[in-house]
Amino acid sequence: MANKLAVITGASTGIGYELAKIAGAEGYDLIVVADEPQITIAARDFGAGAVCAVEADLSTFDGNDQLLAEVGGRPIDLLIANAGRGLGHAFIEQDVLAWRKVIDTNVTGTTYLLQKVARDMAARGEGRILITGSIAGLIPGSYQAVYNATKAYLDSFAYALREELKDSGVTITVLMPGPTNTPFFERAGMMDTPVGQDDSKEDPAKTARNGWDAVMAGSAHVVSGAKNKIQAAISHITPDSVLAKMHTNMAKPDGE
Repeated sequence: MANKLAVITGASTGIGYELAKIAGAEGYDLIVVADEPQITIAARDFGAGAVCAVEADLSTFDGNDQLLAEVGGRPIDLLIANAGRGLGHAFIEQDVLAWRKVIDTNVTGTTYLLQKVARDMAARGEGRILITGSIAGLIPGSYQAVYNATKAYLDSFAYALREELKDSGVTITVLMPGPTNTPFFERAGMMDTPVGQDDSKEDPAKTARNGWDAVMAGSAHVVSGAKNKIQAAISHITPDSVLAKMHTNMAKPDGE
């Protein structure tokens, strides 16, 4: 009997890397993808099963089609849509191409891939999908405005898709981490911010395990970390203007 197949995006570092390690240890064959050559090196850590590493730009339809071509029509048992891009500093100072890349990666490319995979899963009547959203999607992201808005989209989209597919045999789970100890903040240009310099970020291995357990249980969502659960709860009862000010205190760069 063939192994189950997991497709994991954004698997070269951080949460995606840790999720791929878990999937490999659980006996899945893997197709892992990222937009950097590091994905080929990372793939060596993902267990003894069949592992295919794909370097592709998932902000584009062509990049997602490249990934799907590697799948080759094989049924995907588990999709972990984890690829994402961040961007810090004041919105009016950001380069247009930079914020567009965030939207194209987090929203457009992810939505395209989800539609392709979810359609096939629903036709078969089975499959699991884990979408990496964020508690950032619950908070107006001053000095991280575009990123937080894209995560609000993913958090909302995951619940909507779960409702649409509730009788299909396909489960949708959204992982909602808070600040996690990954290269995210360096890549987003946020090392000059309080949140970027905070040493108490969650271990990505712990975040990944929480996400894995949730998708295997078919849960609707999981907020990873006790502190983040409190922050998520507070966001539901706090005015957006206050939340935006709170986010400023975390994400405003030094000297601005």
